[in-house]
Amino acid sequence: MDKVKQAVLALEPELIELRRDFHRHPELGYQEFRTSGIVRDYLEALGIETQMVTGTGVVGLLKGNAEGASEGPTILLRADMDALAQEEKSGVDYASQTPGLMHACGHDAHTAMLLVAAKILAGDRHRLKGNVKFVFQPNEEEAGALNMIEAGVLENPKVDAAFGVHIWTPVPSGKIGLSNGPVMAATEEFELAILGQPGHTSTPHTAKDPILAAATILQLLQSIQTREIDPLIPITIMVGKIKGGSGRNIIADRVELGGTIRFMFANEPVEKKLLLEKFERLIKGVCDAQDVGYELKYIPSNPTLMNDERMVQVLREAVLETIGSPEGIVEHRCMAGEDFAEFTQKVPSAFYFLGTGNPETGSHYPHHHTCFNIDESTLKTGVEIHVRTILNMLG
Repeated sequence: MDKVKQAVLALEPELIELRRDFHRHPELGYQEFRTSGIVRDYLEALGIETQMVTGTGVVGLLKGNAEGASEGPTILLRADMDALAQEEKSGVDYASQTPGLMHACGHDAHTAMLLVAAKILAGDRHRLKGNVKFVFQPNEEEAGALNMIEAGVLENPKVDAAFGVHIWTPVPSGKIGLSNGPVMAATEEFELAILGQPGHTSTPHTAKDPILAAATILQLLQSIQTREIDPLIPITIMVGKIKGGSGRNIIADRVELGGTIRFMFANEPVEKKLLLEKFERLIKGVCDAQDVGYELKYIPSNPTLMNDERMVQVLREAVLETIGSPEGIVEHRCMAGEDFAEFTQKVPSAFYFLGTGNPETGSHYPHHHTCFNIDESTLKTGVEIHVRTILNMLG
């Protein structure tokens, strides 16, 4: 067994306990005060320079001591820290102690893995011909990466490459999802209000019914992805909430819908514009036909997560050194959004999926499920890939 594996295995109990501690104490985006405090103290105890960015974000800078390190590249490793507003029902003894909040997306695991990787790399700083930026990002669920970039996280020193990971129950434990090009979808959220005129349900001809218009729009939106876009291009348009009406015998004056538009385009700036034009054209057409008004607002989330081919090869080598067989690497893409995409738009980057799906450990539930959990035996794999990626690039 080589030294990297030995180091990771020696720290596995600490790794699991860190993850469970974060899991017990979930915090929403930009409220990660306890989590970021632990992260900062941990890094500073390792002799890693730290600074707070965008409120609860933590950036640690590990400077290599090898000859020529001052001229070497700076590599960014990123973990997200925020939790979700939902009640945990996993039944584990380290379940959330905060009512209404839980880590249902694995960010507790990401934070723990990066901390332990930082500990190992800090002990190897004499081998590093460059710098490592450990970025602990707040508010991933609502696109906090862009705020960190705007605050200068890619500067001083300038970042040359970035790597990220998502622990992922749709991929079986022991497998790694790694692909070139687009791997996670761009997301555009929307809020739509249909504006009618209220009335009594006994005299619908005296009112303008926004519920009927909303129902028509809800069905016709699906025709965009099946009739107006190449069916080989991944697109999903989903409405996640509808609100309207106050009584069974009252025609509403307003219906509100909210949802997401997800897509993977090769030429995103041009094709996204065309897609949103089709989206509003359909809404306007229905509203005009039914003589109601509308208000449409977009809430930008994140662009497509684009893996750089060269950085994927760097990751592939680290993965092979870690798991030992190319059969453990699978092609994997999904329509979920991930704001690490913002980093991939700025510097050569690669992102992979750390498989953790295992019914025997109860880690087969989808992300954002109230029973979500992970297979903790996979945590050490993520740490080792972090470490080997840096040693291969800077060692």
